[in-house]
Amino acid sequence: MTSANPGRWWRRFLALPNDAPAKTIGVAFLVALVCSLLVTITAIALKPRRDANRMAGHAAQILALVDTLGGGVPDARLVDLATGAYVTYDPGTTVDLQSDRDLAGLGSRESVATVFEVRDGGVLRLILLPVRGAGYQSMLKGYLALQADLNTVAALTFYEHGETPGLGSRIEERAWQAGWPGKQVADAGGVIRIEVVEGAATGVHQVDAISGATRTSNGVTQLMRFWLGPDGYGPFLDRRRMEEEQ
Repeated sequence: MTSANPGRWWRRFLALPNDAPAKTIGVAFLVALVCSLLVTITAIALKPRRDANRMAGHAAQILALVDTLGGGVPDARLVDLATGAYVTYDPGTTVDLQSDRDLAGLGSRESVATVFEVRDGGVLRLILLPVRGAGYQSMLKGYLALQADLNTVAALTFYEHGETPGLGSRIEERAWQAGWPGKQVADAGGVIRIEVVEGAATGVHQVDAISGATRTSNGVTQLMRFWLGPDGYGPFLDRRRMEEEQ
């Protein structure tokens, strides 16, 4: 029974010579264990602060975007993406996406999303939609702003990505983002046509690609088409169009 005493084992371990392989490995293991515990505890303790900072950063991005588009107070609304209807709470559930419909490379998406509306005297002026999708080597996250007709792009901005510096990272540059305002999302028949194209863009549905960043440019096209389509905000935008026309 005494041989199973942890204290006895610990004393025997400490009594080993410092150059003993067992003691070297044991000390290294204990140091690694303590360090990993400290890192884990620190990460858990700081998570609320990181989340708060992240939310504050997103709020600042939204306010800055709205300010550049003429100002106003954005109103956050929860939307059931399957029906397009407003809801009062977010259950925190997700929906798995079929591979042939997962244009943005997400794997799954949330059941309820937060959108932002800017109104003037009750009249809709802008809708801001959070969007994301796979780029070349990272997840691209941003906001798409649509004008009141819900078909004309007011702005597209990205706040988080890990694309190649000097190439794909140019999606965050104002010069490239300036090519989006005024572009039409869908044609007269309601088919989503917006795309990023190689060479010079022609027509109201095209935006110039980023030179040397084909896969990032394609990722932007795909995430736009996904979020504007039936598996993204499509049902919500269709419902809003009908209600705004009444």
